[in-house]
Amino acid sequence: MRAVIVYESSYGNTGQVAAAIADGVRRADPDAEVRCLPAGEAGPDAVEDADLLVVGGPTHMRGMTTGLSRTLATKAGAPEHGPGLRSWFHSLPDGGGGTRAAAFDTRADSKHAGAAADGIAARLTRHHYDLTTDPVGFLIEGTEGPLREGELLRAKEWGATLA
Repeated sequence: MRAVIVYESSYGNTGQVAAAIADGVRRADPDAEVRCLPAGEAGPDAVEDADLLVVGGPTHMRGMTTGLSRTLATKAGAPEHGPGLRSWFHSLPDGGGGTRAAAFDTRADSKHAGAAADGIAARLTRHHYDLTTDPVGFLIEGTEGPLREGELLRAKEWGATLA
């Protein structure tokens, strides 16, 4: 199996979750070829032969990041981190042929926090990827993190179920 995990991360939390998901896939399928890439490094060729595509990003302003929310995060101290998922989706080829997919995000634990994973899942569906599970959110403490205790283990276990 070839799995590709593509992520956007403002403060590093989503990148940590993506790496844990990759570890979970490897644990469940030691023969799997797993690539974990920031959106800026994941060109269309990175996903063309994937059997599983997992995409995740931080929740900003109740949804996926925007140019404005990324600028505000940078002004608040987040490092510059290249193109976001919205730009990446513009170059994503259609999955066709039954490529399995899953969406995740990082978010605050608040009923008003929103969820980037819902928008990610909708875009994967529009590109004809087959969602294998409902979108999943991993919780952070505060605006910048850190991840809530136990979330990296939960991400690893989720990755194993995707494999």
